[in-house]
Amino acid sequence: MSDKPPPASTGSFALPDHGVISLTGRDAVGFAQAQTMNDVAGLTDGQWQWNGWLTPKGRVIALFAVLRLDAQSLWLIVPDADVRALAAGLQRFVFRSKVVIAARDDLYVSGRFGAPVAASGARLAGDVEHGVEMDFGGASGPRSVRIEGAPAPTDAESLARWRAFDLQHGLPRLEASQSERWTPQQLSLERLRAFSVKKGCYPGQEIVARTHFLGQAKRGLALLRAEQPLAPGDAVAHEGVELGNVISAADAIALAVLPLEHPQPLQVHGLSLQHEALQEGLAR
Repeated sequence: MSDKPPPASTGSFALPDHGVISLTGRDAVGFAQAQTMNDVAGLTDGQWQWNGWLTPKGRVIALFAVLRLDAQSLWLIVPDADVRALAAGLQRFVFRSKVVIAARDDLYVSGRFGAPVAASGARLAGDVEHGVEMDFGGASGPRSVRIEGAPAPTDAESLARWRAFDLQHGLPRLEASQSERWTPQQLSLERLRAFSVKKGCYPGQEIVARTHFLGQAKRGLALLRAEQPLAPGDAVAHEGVELGNVISAADAIALAVLPLEHPQPLQVHGLSLQHEALQEGLAR
């Protein structure tokens, strides 16, 4: 990463629904490689990727970004999930690995609707002492993230806009009720390049690889818009027949898991839904 960390930017606001877990030690990369669904070993120092942790049955427990700071230091930037519970869950699999896993209450995540100062794509900028910057932009425009030791101001309007941007670009925001329910393919996570079918074993890998190589994925994400707020768990139907469920919502915008081939029109609670195309550009 850059020797000159980017300065704190005006217009930044707190992302209080994002937390940080650190993995440090000689086996940090190897441990993450064995436990998570993407190819952590393929990262170089100063790079990041989308990733996640699965149940043995291939269901997504949590989605997160993995940042490789150096050969012995990783950060997980985790939206929505309880980072203490997630860190404790990972800790159960450490065994003899030389890795320390910690939920980092001393680190804060903030966002900004603007181009990063120095980060670009999967390349980080800054350093642990002065703050780390990430490029979170997509087709709708630029965004940047900072992880540092001081919180940014709160801004409810910007926070809601940030969540809607995530959903419009196909990044599911999984609250507790949606954890351990969906496979990576059902969440269309290939769009984000968030999982690997080529690396070695990890929890759920057999299910993920079988679905991929046998072409058995029959459901995926759909971006929907309604005239009223939607909520995770809402049933999506066609002519009274339930087809799937909303899994993430931002007011009247939602992601639902539906059959890849589904009829139109769609309804929630009898009210019509507008189907929109997922936007590109958030893959790393």
